[in-house]
Amino acid sequence: MGIDLKAHHVKKAQRTAPKSEDPYLLLLVKLYRFLARRTDSNFNKVILHRLFLSKVNRPPISLSRIVKETAATPDLASKIVVTVGTVTDDVRLVEVPKLSVAALRFTQAAKERILKAGGEVLTLDQLALRAPTGSNTVLLRGKRNTREAVKHFGMGPHKHKKPYTISKGRKVSQLNQGMSIRASGS
Repeated sequence: MGIDLKAHHVKKAQRTAPKSEDPYLLLLVKLYRFLARRTDSNFNKVILHRLFLSKVNRPPISLSRIVKETAATPDLASKIVVTVGTVTDDVRLVEVPKLSVAALRFTQAAKERILKAGGEVLTLDQLALRAPTGSNTVLLRGKRNTREAVKHFGMGPHKHKKPYTISKGRKVSQLNQGMSIRASGS
């Protein structure tokens, strides 16, 4: 057998295990690796892949977005909303409907609001017992590009990106005014 000269030192791009050493996450990977292998369900393969992702690629999802995304879902009462990430609270959402949500983790406020509305909060291992093939589930994920850091990407002249400023105080604004006067040549 010869050497692949074209792709000799090329690494495979996708992860086959999580970088994290979190024991809970590693147990979940074991569980979903088994389910992905032993069931025909594509759902388990997707969950397994998402468990491998970095934190940036597992963005949080708010309760308001869950409500918005599942508004058109028929027979939502019998379905479980699944997200591989954190479920956060949104104070702008006045009324939380009764929901069954399974996620990697929940913020304290989000958990309290779901339970107060008569819904239920599940971990992903409880979900595996309840729906091993992912039947009657709605799979969601948060938006990746809403991070603060993304607003600064691609900075340059005429790019209209958010600049990194030290502060917005009086001295900084005076400095900027002086610079603009100097630049205009007067």
